[in-house]
Amino acid sequence: MACGFRRSIAGQLSRVLDLPPENLIKSISAVPVSRKEEVADFQLSVDSLLENTNNHSRSDIQVQAKRLAEKLKCDTVVSEISTGPGTIHFKINRELLTKTVLRQVIKDGSKYGLKSELFSGLPQKKVVVEFSSPNVAKKFHVGHLRSTIIGNFIANIKEALGHQVTRINYLGDWGMQFGLLGTGFQLFGYEEKLQSNPLQHLFEVYVQVNKEAADDQSVAKSAQEFFQRLELGDTQALSLWQRFRDLSIEEYIRIYKRLGVYFDEYSGESFYREKSREVLKLLDSKGLLQKTEKGTAVVDLSRNGDPSSLCTVMRSDGTSLYATRDLAAAIDRMDKYSFDTMIYVTDKGQRKHFQQLFQMLKIMGFDWAERCRHVPFGVVQGMKTRRGDVTFLEDVLNEIRLRMLQNMASVKTTRELENPQETAEKVGLAALIIQDFRGLLLSDYQFSWDRVFQSRGDTGVFLQYTHARLHSLEETFGCGYLSEFNTACLQEPQSISVLQHLLRFDEVLYRSSQDLQPKHIVSYLLTLSHLAAVAHKTLHIKDNPPDVAAARLQLFKAVRSVLASGMQLLGITPVCRM
Repeated sequence: MACGFRRSIAGQLSRVLDLPPENLIKSISAVPVSRKEEVADFQLSVDSLLENTNNHSRSDIQVQAKRLAEKLKCDTVVSEISTGPGTIHFKINRELLTKTVLRQVIKDGSKYGLKSELFSGLPQKKVVVEFSSPNVAKKFHVGHLRSTIIGNFIANIKEALGHQVTRINYLGDWGMQFGLLGTGFQLFGYEEKLQSNPLQHLFEVYVQVNKEAADDQSVAKSAQEFFQRLELGDTQALSLWQRFRDLSIEEYIRIYKRLGVYFDEYSGESFYREKSREVLKLLDSKGLLQKTEKGTAVVDLSRNGDPSSLCTVMRSDGTSLYATRDLAAAIDRMDKYSFDTMIYVTDKGQRKHFQQLFQMLKIMGFDWAERCRHVPFGVVQGMKTRRGDVTFLEDVLNEIRLRMLQNMASVKTTRELENPQETAEKVGLAALIIQDFRGLLLSDYQFSWDRVFQSRGDTGVFLQYTHARLHSLEETFGCGYLSEFNTACLQEPQSISVLQHLLRFDEVLYRSSQDLQPKHIVSYLLTLSHLAAVAHKTLHIKDNPPDVAAARLQLFKAVRSVLASGMQLLGITPVCRM
């Protein structure tokens, strides 16, 4: 995008270098804004141009940059050309910059940045994203929060780029834990408690039966028998299991609604209990299945009996495992969706599982295994509420809303809100998501309530505050001003900094779409908010001539629009008042 400026610069370079402009576009990048000095708008890395040719020394690159710059000329778009260390810098005609950027933001709205030349020729693909995946009959654990918000972000950015995305919640709704739960409910369950607070009650039953099974062999044995009955399709066992599953999903949907997350499909391990038998037959027919002395079935992924490369696919009693059901699910999804990419979002502890899963698919003869990708993430430490260590997501959401309401109550504008509870929840969620997304997804991080709720500095509260503040400017002054504007009125350094930063949005989206890391967008939006705060202090609208006021309002409107788009991609709902 960068509003077509990149293409214009590439056109001039292509004539001098005799290369197609398409090959040059990605070597031209917008220059990050500097608070200390005025910077050019774009730079060309001579290094990246010469990557494909012979090795060049540093000094050689400098000479090349100077030589190339001398052959280029300023025109109606480029007003100044200079060189830096291994780079050529381009300054865009200031009035053209202002007019083009603002018009483009207004014209493209929420699609601004996504129609960029960086994305041109991008094939539309079918993408499956599996995320969240809590265990049925256990309360929604905070451990699943990261998978939920990261998967939602990945699905959002893929969708924004026009891919056909299917969001799958693959529930842990089968396996030995249901043997324990079925037995536990028969021993300690209460029908009325199951009706009134299903997940809490099932959680209590699960904790209790686990303790009993550890001390009493007969409880462990009956749990095993209950799961066997499930696998064999016993109607009584299945109907109890079905109730646990339905009640759990109902509760999850309510919590997902609070998070602003939805799914196209709720599937689960249970869907594949039949199909996992077919997988075992297929492995056997290909000579990949080996029986161990204990009676379990394994697949040797090293081809030479290395015990660490053995993947167990069947228990000694013939029941299926997580790995078998995952194989069946992957094969089924390929049949159903013919995906170009399938992304699994889980914590980094499951890395080995996915390496083995993809390897097994490959040796079974499924070439599309290469289209499967695992996006691992680190763990959150130190998430406690005032009642102590927290296990459940709902407790965190309630705590966030409560603390945010208390913070907002001390600000006079909060009293005017129609629904302070809802606003508090949206602002609190923004705070939570930004703290989570600021670093690399793979990093573990220490959760801090104090940091979450700071209204100044790099937080979600600051982003929401900036958005609400800019929205109120439009409400106050917008009526008579937003049709035409005079670009000559936006030539102050603060205006130029904001415009230069708006130019970079497409690059940031491009980076996040490539490596699936939200931190690029987070850092961009925080800088945009800081630049807007500085501009807001100096570029007043009130008591200024109409053309100056109109131009400044247009600038702030563009900032608010890009801020809202970026926040929505991250899974944050922008608030208009707080």
